[in-house]
Order: sequence, then structure tokens, then C-alpha cells
Amino acid sequence: MNISFHGAARTVTGSKHLLVTDEGKRILLDCGMFQGMGKETDSLNRDFGFVASEVDVLVLSHAHIDHSGLIPKLVSEGFRGQIFCTPATKDLAAILLEDSAEIQRADTKFINKRRVKQGLPLYEPLYSLDDVALAMTLFETVEYGQWHSIIAGVEIMFTDAGHIIGSAAVTLKIVEKGKTTSICFSGDVGRYRDVILRSPANFPAVDYLLLESTYGNKLHDEVYSTPDNLLKWVQHTCSVKKGKLIIPAFSVGRTQEILYDLNQLSLENRLPKVPIYVDSPLSREATEVIKSYPQYFNKRIQKVMEVDDDPFDFEGLNYVKTVDESKGLNFLEQPCVIISASGMADAGRVKHHIMNNIGKEKNTILMVGYCEPRSLGGRLMHGDKEVRIFGEEFEVKAEIGSLRSMSAHGDYDDLCQFISCQNAATVRQLFLVHGEYDVQQDFAKRLERKGFKDVQIPDLHETKQLQ
Repeated sequence: MNISFHGAARTVTGSKHLLVTDEGKRILLDCGMFQGMGKETDSLNRDFGFVASEVDVLVLSHAHIDHSGLIPKLVSEGFRGQIFCTPATKDLAAILLEDSAEIQRADTKFINKRRVKQGLPLYEPLYSLDDVALAMTLFETVEYGQWHSIIAGVEIMFTDAGHIIGSAAVTLKIVEKGKTTSICFSGDVGRYRDVILRSPANFPAVDYLLLESTYGNKLHDEVYSTPDNLLKWVQHTCSVKKGKLIIPAFSVGRTQEILYDLNQLSLENRLPKVPIYVDSPLSREATEVIKSYPQYFNKRIQKVMEVDDDPFDFEGLNYVKTVDESKGLNFLEQPCVIISASGMADAGRVKHHIMNNIGKEKNTILMVGYCEPRSLGGRLMHGDKEVRIFGEEFEVKAEIGSLRSMSAHGDYDDLCQFISCQNAATVRQLFLVHGEYDVQQDFAKRLERKGFKDVQIPDLHETKQLQ
């Protein structure tokens, strides 16, 4: 049996891991899109590194685009197997994948206008809305904590990963020639003190472990300081500088956490009277999906809901629906807060907001989660004085800020707690995925000190034999 790593290998995005059994069964773990990889992004997304039509079955850990975003392309290239995930993941994937297709269509149209003038070849979207519709017919849902056969000799069980609604660690039990092999793919691991979600759950003992490592060498700030820190940025930008506070935020998870924190400030009568715009139709749809799964909320937010039936809504909150309404925000002179996707600022409406507001010192761009270093958000956080947006160079005059307490990924304490249910001495191999290489090297040393005897950091498209 072997496993090959076709994404999220020594980098964070593009999660795709192909497991091939001795009998030739091909099980794909996630099918994510590369994001924020600069000029390499498009070519990375166009070549899987394997033949899509030969994949027998796909298991999806959660709905974020860097884990699900190339499923329609997989289908367009001939995949017709089943796609297994939790019910909430299917609901979120349906809206995220459709939105991804729409964004590709819009961004391609915008970019191609310039390419025509420059005499350059035109870009083509990775997939269409029709590909998304066909992909959604292949989804089959499995509840947490239940063993489920996905193909002859292979069972899976999902356990709550605490990252976003429906996110799961995947444990596989594979029987070949009378021998049982167990493998866990962590997906993305959340935090044990998350504002909204339950903590990650324990998973069964396994022989092999694929573990995410995004923050494998960092500790986060306490999450309970987030409302106060967010308030400081609203006051500083909107009340003092009289500018716009632009917050790039993933539509699933981060946007809801920001809304929850702003709602808390509103309930405490501490939120300044400035309009707050969520400029992402997807965010509104995602919020409705998330609210339909309150059983996945932690006890703290369930207690809040006893006195506030909607912890994501408050006075002054406005959802922007149409493109014209979104463009209209550029002409607002009054201070306001604009929350818009994507979180790395590399696609979607927020990219236009940054382009139109980056040249004014009174404005602030506040990053609230991980950004791939080559993404627009990553370059802003790095302190670049000029950035390229839609093919044009812009001087960075707006203030750039960040909130370290808002990550939905666990830090190294969370990750170590997540795998504490395993006996390090009996895990044959541990593969670090979904992380930058220097971070993974640091984290590997920490894991070795904890007794894991064979920690490996696979490279892109590398194949590893399971011993």
C-alpha cells in the first residue's frame, strides 16, 4: 500500500492525498484547490498529478476550498465515484463550489479584458457551474462516529475536528489478505477553546497518521481577547482616522466568528455606531447553514443563545447582495467596516475593495487568519510597500493590521492535544501535511521528542510506501 501527496505538501493549500491499496483501489483524501501561490497557482490547479478517472472514491474532510475546490474539475476529467463527507460538509460544499465557479467566471472575464488589450492568450476557468451540479450528485453523507463501508474492504469513520461546521478527521480501516491497516487523516484541526465550535474529538488508535501542521511552531493569543482587540481596530480606524476597516475573511468560519464577536460588543453597548457590511452573498448563505447545525456549537454559545436567538446578527449589520451594491461601497465617504471574502485576499470582492482603498492612509486592512506568503494578504502582512492587484501595481498607504487570536487552526499545543489519544510508540509513520516546510521541520522535532519514531515531511507528488 502506498500514499502520494498531490497537494498541501510542504505548503498549506491544495489538499490532495491519494491512497493506493495493494489490490489497486484508489482512495482520494480531499481534492482541494491551491490558493495564493503566485504565478504557480494556475498551473498547480490544472495538473492533478494523477488520472482523475482512475480514482475509485473520494473522502472529503471538510468544505473549505483548499480541501474541496477541485472536486468539479475532478468530475470534469472523468471521476464518477462516490464522495463521502458529513451532512454539514455537503451543505457547505454545495454553496462554496458554486461560488468558486462564479468567482472564476467573473475574475477570468475581468482579467481577460486586459489580456485582450495586451494581445495575450485568454484564461479559461478551471470548471463550470455544470461541473459543480454534476459533482453534487455524487455526494453521500455519513454521521460522526459511525463506521461506514465506502468500497469493498475499506471502512471510514468521521470524528469532529472542531475546525468548521462539519469538519472531520477521517479514520480508515483497510482489510487486505486478512490484515487490517488503520490510517487517520486529520483534515484541519480546530482549537480546544474555540468561540463557537465544540473541541476536536478523540479518534481510534491507528497505524499511520497524516497530520496538518499549519501552526506547528506557534502559539495563538487567547481567543477571549478577540472582541477587545477587534473593538480597538474599529475605534482606531472608524472613530479616530474616519476611514474604512476592510477585513478579508473566509466565508465559512471566520466571518461567523467576527460577527459573533461584534454581536457580543453590541450586546454590551460597546460597538461604535458605524455601519458594518458583509459583502459576500456566500457568507450570508454559509451563516444560514451554520445556524442550522446548533448541535455542533459549544456549551458557551448555546448558553448565549438562551438570551439571544441569533448570535450572528445585531443592529447596524448589513448584507451586500448585488455587484452594484458592492461597487457602491467604493463611493462611501463615511467610516464603515467591510467584511468580505476571500480570507487570503486573493479572490472575490475583497480584492476589489483592497484595490480601491489601499491608497489612503485613513483606511485599514485587517488580516484575521493564515495567509499563504505569496498571496495578496501574505504580501500585505509581510510589509510589502507595493502590491500587484489584477495586473496593476498599487502603493500600500493604508494601515495593515492582524489579529492572531482568530485562527480556526490549532496551534502546536492544540495539535499535540489532538494526537494525545494515540500511543506514539505504536504509530508506525506520521506524515506532516498542510504546512510550510520550515514550520513542519520545527514541529517534527517536537513530535519526535514526544515519542513518534518516524515523522516524515513529504514533498509535492512524492509517493511513500506504508511499511
